[in-house]
Amino acid sequence: MKENRQPSRELIETAIQASILGGLAIMDIYRKPNFDKEIKDDNSPLTEADTAANSIINKKLTETEIPIISEENKNLDYNLRKYWDKCWIVDPLDGTKEFIKRNGEFTVNIALCQKGHPVLGVIYVPVTKELYYADVASKMAFKTVLNEEHKLTSKLFTEEDRISKSTPNKKLVRVVGSRSHMNQYTLDFISSIENDFDEVEVVSKGSSLKFCLVAEGKADFYPRFAPTMEWDTSAGHAICNAVGLKVTSQKNDEELPYNKENLLNPYFLVSQ
Repeated sequence: MKENRQPSRELIETAIQASILGGLAIMDIYRKPNFDKEIKDDNSPLTEADTAANSIINKKLTETEIPIISEENKNLDYNLRKYWDKCWIVDPLDGTKEFIKRNGEFTVNIALCQKGHPVLGVIYVPVTKELYYADVASKMAFKTVLNEEHKLTSKLFTEEDRISKSTPNKKLVRVVGSRSHMNQYTLDFISSIENDFDEVEVVSKGSSLKFCLVAEGKADFYPRFAPTMEWDTSAGHAICNAVGLKVTSQKNDEELPYNKENLLNPYFLVSQ
């Protein structure tokens, strides 16, 4: 593979284009009265929308000549991956359960990781047409809303679209919970911080939208004490890092690493 010298802005724009194309493919299937679905070996659902979006996103990202890890790809062995300096990490349809429920809380996740760290992230929400994107090095993250045809109507990277984390507030703290994975560990975390705030509010969301809520200041903590894979978290991790949030492993209190031998994440906490 020849060295890629594209600037990060160009790579973000490529990831944005890929995410929107993937979102369009998802919506074509979402509108159908019925769609094909099956259960994978890990008991998670797979629909024809996952497969269609994955194909389109891979085709676009392949133009960058940067290798790709995707939930729906047959990923290479770590003995080969460990030599990668950079790689894309993709979830073509994050929140397949939410897609099947037709509640709109599903996303397309694309991140670029370098030396195990997320350096840019894109999350597209096809139903609401909200596009989140971030460059970690520049410490900037943005939210842009597309039009009904899933097209941009204004320039990217504008100051008016910039998002930022919340300001600490002792009166109220908002904790993001999962639509599908609230468990006793999460409830215990909520109990552990109740004495530090006048009121604790739980905000429920599906998919990587949980990262977005914290990144744009609509929540303060996201404890995830249930299994996730690298493609579930890498794009949201980048967006959170860009606004000054930490995404720390509950094993060692360090930032989650990527392109590991085992692509399963440890439990983690998003916080300030």
